[in-house]
Amino acid sequence: MFNLKKRLQQATLGILVFMMLISVPASARQVKTDAPQTYTVKKGDTLWDIASVFLDEPWVWPELWRTNTQIQNPHLIYPGDVINLAFFNGQPVMSLKRDKPVIVLSPASRRSAKAVPIDILPASAIQPYIHHHHLVDEDTYQTLPYVLGNHHGNVRFVDDNLILSSLTNGTEDQLQVVRKQSTIYAPDGEVLGVQLTHIANTTRFSSAQDGVDVLRMTQSFQEAKRGDKLIPYTPDRMPDLHLQAAKQQQGVIVGDLHDHNLLGKYDVVIVNLGNADVAPGMVMGVYTAGPDIIDGKRPQYIDEPGGTDGLNIFSKKLAQPALKVGEIIIFKTFNKASYGLISRASEGITKGFIVAKP
Repeated sequence: MFNLKKRLQQATLGILVFMMLISVPASARQVKTDAPQTYTVKKGDTLWDIASVFLDEPWVWPELWRTNTQIQNPHLIYPGDVINLAFFNGQPVMSLKRDKPVIVLSPASRRSAKAVPIDILPASAIQPYIHHHHLVDEDTYQTLPYVLGNHHGNVRFVDDNLILSSLTNGTEDQLQVVRKQSTIYAPDGEVLGVQLTHIANTTRFSSAQDGVDVLRMTQSFQEAKRGDKLIPYTPDRMPDLHLQAAKQQQGVIVGDLHDHNLLGKYDVVIVNLGNADVAPGMVMGVYTAGPDIIDGKRPQYIDEPGGTDGLNIFSKKLAQPALKVGEIIIFKTFNKASYGLISRASEGITKGFIVAKP
């Protein structure tokens, strides 16, 4: 009983602290109390990493720059730059010190070494999912052309194989071979899309004839099979992410890309919010609530064995408050769902957790 009361008291305290924080001006709560006065940008750093050094809420990074005239473009920060933090009239001000570019001398030329600005998020964490995973509507999936086989009678196909497909009904010279991985459902059972995995790339080998297309396999990530679908090749690139906090959007994590039970930092989740609701760069908090509690003769969790036995006219069912356990950044959107990268997690994140304003 004591532990139950303690947990409820902690939850109530968390809500009160949150209410106090949102009443404090943004400029007063942006910077961490233990933030360093200077930070030297290292190779491999991202804007999100640096924002987390200075700020409790990294997504307000652009807002802090907008009040700053010292650094004109936070997306052009380079390894070796030194960021200085100071306060004037109680307001945080950041400035940047940059060394001159290194001059490389050789007998034949004189050139400056060109530095590369740091990314917003680690490209290595997002890039594989930009290229190799897609969501399409169920009706669209059913009408996609598919691999029929080849003249050798093989059942698996790799680089340089010629394959036959049903008519692609398009003029694209390059197509992707994709395979259904799973069907993504909303909590109410609505189909949000069919998850596709990129299997291989192909090019058109000859003009369509006799109701089939002839394609050449050019790059295989897995062996293609008869029945695999074909979609037009789209050279997806890393999106330009402009971080912004969600305001009124609220959704649910409905899956992930590998059917894992628990997910952590830099894993990718699927949320039931489409491109009409969210956009790449949107930051959302991840929340979860514990099981309902039956407050009766003996307090019980409703999901423990016999938990509902204590629910009667003399007891009450108490819903626990949703507590924040992480953050995600939306990076790719589709018609009814989106991919989000977990940027923070204080515990394992799984299907059914709520996403809302951070």
